[in-house]
Amino acid sequence: MNTQAPSPGQLRDAAARLVSALAAHDDPEYRLAVLKRLSRRLGEDHYPMFLRLLGVVAESDDGDAKRLLADTVALALRRSDLPGGALSSWGATRLPDNVTGMSAGALSGGFFGSSPRRLLGPVEYLVVWHLQRTQRTTLGADAFRHHLALLVDLLNHSSEAALLYPQKLAADAQNELEGAYTRATRDRLAAIARAWQAGQTPQQVAQAAIDAGHVDMPPGWVVRDL
Repeated sequence: MNTQAPSPGQLRDAAARLVSALAAHDDPEYRLAVLKRLSRRLGEDHYPMFLRLLGVVAESDDGDAKRLLADTVALALRRSDLPGGALSSWGATRLPDNVTGMSAGALSGGFFGSSPRRLLGPVEYLVVWHLQRTQRTTLGADAFRHHLALLVDLLNHSSEAALLYPQKLAADAQNELEGAYTRATRDRLAAIARAWQAGQTPQQVAQAAIDAGHVDMPPGWVVRDL
């Protein structure tokens, strides 16, 4: 299997194909099905690639493409059916102290066997990946801040998504799902929700998540970019 990271050009081409597929039909339900099918086809191992594609659209100058994608996410929020990625529950498994040898670009799902995993939406996935011990090498603070700001900027192109997503995060922050979120993670979700609902810029929302609290990484943790 080819595990080489795609080039920037390949990412732009893939993002353009996604936008074209969404724009090919007027039916919002069809568009959501397209977005979910892409997430499923990439699979758990490559959900970060799905996030990178969203980021490519967010970084583009195509306002129509951003609105189209954000409106599709808004429908997913209304349906409580976000295209999600799975991360192992923080309390469900003990990771090895030395994760240096883990591939930076792939999950180790087989290594962890049947450890319980939670399906998380794009924003929640970034927060958990950054803060909690999962099957992935930890996402560094700079990468977390950058990609969170891109997501917020993208979703702000839909007034409905900008309304519903922070509401969801605020509710998640109050919900102590067993093994899903640590207290630090819930604090960050709440901070994102507050800053987003207050109308702060995407960069300010991302910084609010950083400022909500610092978590010391245990010995042996390795951080990476998205």
